[in-house]
Amino acid sequence: MVPASSALVWFRRDLRAHDHAALHSALAAHGAVHCVFVFDRDILDLLPSRADRRVEFIWESVRELKAALEARGGGLWVVHGRAREEIPRLAARLGVAAVYANRDYEPEAVARDAHVARELERDGMDFRTRKDQVIFERDEVRTRAGGDFSVFTPYRKAWLAKLAPAHVATLRTAAHAARLAPAPQAALPRLEDLGFSRTNLAALGISAGSSGGAGLLTRFRRRIDRYAERRDYPALDSTSFLSIHLRFGTVSIRELVGYAWKHGGAGAQAWLSELIWRDFYFMILARRPDVVEHAFRREFDALRFDGSEAWWQAWCEGRTGYPLVDAAMRQLEQTGAMHNRLRMVAASFLVKDLGIDWRRGERFFAVRLNDYDLAANNGGWQWAASTGCDAQPWFRIFNPVTQSRKFDPQGEFIRRHVPELARVLQPFVHAPWTMDAAARHACGCMPGADYPLPVVDHAEARRRTLARYGAIRGG
Repeated sequence: MVPASSALVWFRRDLRAHDHAALHSALAAHGAVHCVFVFDRDILDLLPSRADRRVEFIWESVRELKAALEARGGGLWVVHGRAREEIPRLAARLGVAAVYANRDYEPEAVARDAHVARELERDGMDFRTRKDQVIFERDEVRTRAGGDFSVFTPYRKAWLAKLAPAHVATLRTAAHAARLAPAPQAALPRLEDLGFSRTNLAALGISAGSSGGAGLLTRFRRRIDRYAERRDYPALDSTSFLSIHLRFGTVSIRELVGYAWKHGGAGAQAWLSELIWRDFYFMILARRPDVVEHAFRREFDALRFDGSEAWWQAWCEGRTGYPLVDAAMRQLEQTGAMHNRLRMVAASFLVKDLGIDWRRGERFFAVRLNDYDLAANNGGWQWAASTGCDAQPWFRIFNPVTQSRKFDPQGEFIRRHVPELARVLQPFVHAPWTMDAAARHACGCMPGADYPLPVVDHAEARRRTLARYGAIRGG
């Protein structure tokens, strides 16, 4: 018997029509299922640039999602406004019994959803959320004593012990696709209608939507066996490049985890660990929303940073005089991407070489990263700053030259993003200030003129950092 009631599925950071928890639940429980996406002005109006790659990625993904739903006989309402107002308004207009959405764990999203739930309840409608962004959420993975994990390795062990086939089973939506309700045949608003313009997204080779995510996964499967040994080398085509698709839900985390888990092998297991890190940081944010503004280890809120504004600007602009750091920062500015190893190096350098508050760096990345995700970005920065969830001691300080020699040994990545150093010979490309006169003449690069001298001495910066953290930990 087909249920008589109708529902509205609110798409957010889950822009796909397959293996979708909220859509699956709504189709199973209701006779007619409407779908909606809101270009939320509460988010878009705060973005500092009108040329934002993420907005273009979302727009392209929504266009593909709309076409996919229409191909199944349904449709997608696309609204530009404040989601907290538009969702209750549309739900009332359609006369639905319930609104379905996949859970979001960011504090502002939690507050928005609570507001929407109250508005719907006032009008006699339910707000039903489902788990979709993660495999395990909030308090599903606990210590033996029933507490929260604060270190990744034991969390990973408990996470893997709990994983079962049901957790990665595909949530099929095709069986009840006939219950999808059509939407008005209005054209998708143009980017310009939303107040945004095109970016270099296409020139960077970034394909949005489920089709883009599926293509990347297919290509990554061919090289996953070498992932463990190659993943830390930014010059190599070694990672999945799926992070932006995970961020906006154009791929299913269940599909990715299921593939890595079943594949086996060192490469797949290393990648699975990275996906577990993602769950770990979502858990931390959900359980400890205070980490958005405060150190996870609250004693480190007392750190006193002394870095200068000139150093901050040099870091932002990729002109610190440390080639790997500068290459990473320029890559970020040019493409909106940064390799995970380089995120650690750049973050460590800002906090522990330049003595600048990790929160400033975290917010800088938040504006520029294509795959920006509050949970992962905050967790990564606090890991680098030794204020967060980390089993390693606070006196771990990355040496930017050592990192450069180890993970970009031939200087390929550096030369790609720092053209001033294109002709610098391999022994000197990691530390150009050490070139003698003959080497400078041969490559046509004069440190201090053509490329900056180091803004700080790493050894001296390390001493300052040890003193700064040691003061908090009582020496």
